[in-house]
Amino acid sequence: MTKTALITGITGQDGLYLAELLLSKGYRVVGLVRGQNNPKLPLLQRELPDVEIVTGDLLDLSSLMRAMQVAQPDEVYNLGAISFVAYSWENAHLTSDVTGKGVLNMLEAVRLFNPETRFYQASSSEMFGKVQDVPQRESTLLWPRSPYGVAKVFGHYMTINYRESYGMHASSGILFNHESPRRGPEFVTRKVTTAVARISLGLQDGLALGNLDAQRDWGFAGDYVEAMWLMLQQEQADDYVIATGQTQSIRTLLDVAFAHVGIDDWSGLVTQDPRFLRPAEVELLVGDASKAKDKLGWEPKVSFEELVRMMVDADLLEAKAEQKALLR
Repeated sequence: MTKTALITGITGQDGLYLAELLLSKGYRVVGLVRGQNNPKLPLLQRELPDVEIVTGDLLDLSSLMRAMQVAQPDEVYNLGAISFVAYSWENAHLTSDVTGKGVLNMLEAVRLFNPETRFYQASSSEMFGKVQDVPQRESTLLWPRSPYGVAKVFGHYMTINYRESYGMHASSGILFNHESPRRGPEFVTRKVTTAVARISLGLQDGLALGNLDAQRDWGFAGDYVEAMWLMLQQEQADDYVIATGQTQSIRTLLDVAFAHVGIDDWSGLVTQDPRFLRPAEVELLVGDASKAKDKLGWEPKVSFEELVRMMVDADLLEAKAEQKALLR
């Protein structure tokens, strides 16, 4: 029997990779988008034409109920959120509504439509914030350091609450940083790989960044969406840290990216700009994914170096196309 999955946030990096994975497994995939003028919709329709589109808004429960009625899903993956941490200080209210209360609305839509539907919530390593354990695991105290992190904590605990209150198969994946060529240009990894590609071709002079010493546990988004799917195939719902268990600094990211285009010394090309420093910095995130390995059989496949080179190569293709257009 063909399974149906409803994915919120389908036009984002994770949504695209997850939709690809589920389609390859024979799923009918329905993507929830907010309004018909979503600028990323043409990309989705071009890359994944088999995905069905339904409109809805995480802030509007009635629209989510309609989406559930249309999709009739066996599984719901709630990836929709305002996901750029820096922006969450600029608009804490909207971030709290979409990234926090949006989870409650989606859970309620699932409960009212069919509580047997399996639910996945995209939790985040940003919930750990001012880290209380190194590495961070499922039992680590949450201490968020941004409005985004606080909103994710709300959604995380609400998912647990619905699981415990209503017996729903509701799982949370506490995903550490995961990147890809599909990552938005505002995120630091993509900002670096885009700049490196353009600098190597003479299209850009330099790059301004914030804290170069912040350390993150970076993996490949294509690996991480497999863990999401695995969680909903388990007999019991649960929460899982998804991470590589290795940490890299922004400086290391710069080293690998610049070396890939033959630039060994980037010190004169990168400046630190206080505008890009966070009001409250998260210094060290590194996850312990041993529970996911033991219970889900999940492990990351793409190394940090392979990931960075993959992203630089993709951005080089874009930069070369831009250079070609300029030379016409």
